Amino acid sequence: MTMTVFSFSKFKTIAFCLAASTVLILSNTGTAWSSSQTVKRIEINGAQRIEEPTIILYTDLKVGDKINSSIADKALKNLYATGLFADVNVENKNGVVTVNVIENPVINKIAFEGNKKIQDSELLSEIQMRPRRVFTRTSVQSDVTRLNQLYRRQGRFSVSIQPKIIRLDQNRVNLVFEIQEGEVTKVKSIRFVGNTVYGDSKLLSIISTKEKAWYRFVSNSDRYDPDRLSYDRELLRDYYLKQGYADFQIISAVAELANNKNDFFLTFTVEEGTRYKVAETNIQSNIRDFDATVLNHNISLKNGDWYNAETIRNIVEKMTNELGDLQYAFVNIRPDIQKNRKNETVDITFYISETPRVFVERINVNGNLRTLDKVVRREMELVESDPFNRSKIAKSERNIKNLDFFEKTSVDVSQGSAPDRTVIDIDVEEKSTGDLSIGAGFSTTDGPLADFSIRERNLLGKGQDLKLGAVIAGEKTQFDLSFTEPYFLDRDLSAGIDLYHMTTDYQDESSYDQKRTGSALHMGYPLSENWRQILSYKLLNNKITGVSDNASRYIREQEGERATSAVAQRLVYDTRDSSLMTTSGMTYWLETEIAGLGGDAKYVSAETGVSYYHPIADQWILNVLAETGTISAYGNSDVEINERFFLGGSNLRGFETAGAGPRDISTKDSLGGNTFYRGSAQMSFPVGLPKEMGVRGHAFTDVGSLFNLDESGSNLVDENSLRAAAGLGISWRSPLGPINLDFSIPYIKEDYDEEEHFRFDFGTRF
Repeated sequence: MTMTVFSFSKFKTIAFCLAASTVLILSNTGTAWSSSQTVKRIEINGAQRIEEPTIILYTDLKVGDKINSSIADKALKNLYATGLFADVNVENKNGVVTVNVIENPVINKIAFEGNKKIQDSELLSEIQMRPRRVFTRTSVQSDVTRLNQLYRRQGRFSVSIQPKIIRLDQNRVNLVFEIQEGEVTKVKSIRFVGNTVYGDSKLLSIISTKEKAWYRFVSNSDRYDPDRLSYDRELLRDYYLKQGYADFQIISAVAELANNKNDFFLTFTVEEGTRYKVAETNIQSNIRDFDATVLNHNISLKNGDWYNAETIRNIVEKMTNELGDLQYAFVNIRPDIQKNRKNETVDITFYISETPRVFVERINVNGNLRTLDKVVRREMELVESDPFNRSKIAKSERNIKNLDFFEKTSVDVSQGSAPDRTVIDIDVEEKSTGDLSIGAGFSTTDGPLADFSIRERNLLGKGQDLKLGAVIAGEKTQFDLSFTEPYFLDRDLSAGIDLYHMTTDYQDESSYDQKRTGSALHMGYPLSENWRQILSYKLLNNKITGVSDNASRYIREQEGERATSAVAQRLVYDTRDSSLMTTSGMTYWLETEIAGLGGDAKYVSAETGVSYYHPIADQWILNVLAETGTISAYGNSDVEINERFFLGGSNLRGFETAGAGPRDISTKDSLGGNTFYRGSAQMSFPVGLPKEMGVRGHAFTDVGSLFNLDESGSNLVDENSLRAAAGLGISWRSPLGPINLDFSIPYIKEDYDEEEHFRFDFGTRF
């Protein structure tokens, strides 16, 4: 073993460098092992921490046993295999067996020097060595390998890790890993060999690895990663197979590290092969008494189409789902591709294996430590003994995910006690559903803001929602308490209560302040799979205060207090794939309200709208929205300003909050309106950053109009003309909270409208 002396300032002592490789010599000295002898006595020399009987036990030697060279060799190997000893030898003199040992030291401390990119805690979690464990060189070298792998996963292939020991008294050592992290090793060049149909630039756009460039500092796509290289092979293969090249092969994908260890050179060698067209498609079913022709509508490939492996996978998936809805839970569909290289065509046959109709035998909920089983089970569209239905299984999984109680959710189907029985396993991983948050931020509408809230969305594991919150902003102060029971009386019947007090500053828009104190009761229930009805009653005290002498007379006339007692209903149709991250589907709503069951306000209002989501391409989502509403007073009442609609800000970008619609042009006060309509078309798209960063862009156009006041006058403008604006924006789910920035320009407007080109919202919780 080679030892090197060095000075180590942190420990201020003498340190020794571990040899890169060591050899332990197992020696049997003393009497020649010419023949077997009887063990008369066993003596142990050199033991410090380990008890002598323990060492004797490891040797497997006993007094009275025969001993020869092979038995002594076995004893040596047994001792070395424990990992407790640095050196061992066995001597035999006339039956007295002496075992000489040098114990491995015990680790006192483990330290890391030179690491800046990875914290000590993360490095320590990767290695096996720990304080108070026995030091062995084999374990240390294994840990060095693991640490190297950790750094290479971050793209640092030039890392250098040197393990060193510092000898202490009582056969103890401090173990130090001296690390030179080096620079990130990036991909300097990517080359393709053998491609003739598609150029290098096209293939570069397909793979996830990119060549290094100054503007890639916000991503790691230009770092070499062996796993990413394997993924790129699959991306290339999938692309060619989608284009009809059924014989495509990747001969090799080689990564070469430059001598300076700062650059990688990637080379993909491909064989494109022939491009095939579809000649014939058919289905062959082995399911008894089943007419396979009912599945023909799923086959989207026709004679003369280019072969497309992705389309074939989609056809198999659609057929599998349709058969799953017909109770064939474990059906296997195998596409068979027969190539005719002479004609450059393929014949595709979909073989359906024999399988029985299946019923649900049992539903298991696993992983829910806090959430009650019934909270998960009531989201299932199936119960025990129901006919199996794959669409209902998928809908059930979406329902459970939409609860937002779980970090991970998966629904797996397996065969039950018989071929016609299935077991559904719901595996969940719970996450925190309680929030105690203090927030700060800025909103174009409300100005600087701070909020405090305590919320539990899964109270006592029963799925109940309880919230106490407060918001203090430059333009608004709000306190609210709400409680919702989603399954009142153990039925799909939500019931809840809301209490709130809100003070809002509308001085900039309409020269008044508003105070609202109220309560509301609400109840919701399903009418069908996608339709839901919500009923509510609210009791509200509204006060208009702070009206300046320079305010519009239409505002001054409404200063004072007003009580509102109203009942409302909201009818909702929802087919969205997710209520959290919507990519497809639609939601439609119709809301009506009537006030006058007590109180001062007497009005009838109605609002209806639809929002439609459609995926144009991967991560490109189109959202189209249309909404209209009207309110009308009855009896001797008028619609007051606190009951009217306002347009602008978040519901009509390009215009300030309450920036469009009826206005007193002498004071520039916004008066609101009794009728409105608006529409929006927005395309959301990726901006080239990793998806996990949560940064997305969007392009939009908003249109709308607000009109129809009860009042009239020479200074009042009330026109039903169209307003419209278009713009671009970016949203970021940042670690500090959601950030949204929109830039828009009105292209249809009135001279008296108030414009807003930039709209910024930022919030954080900590």
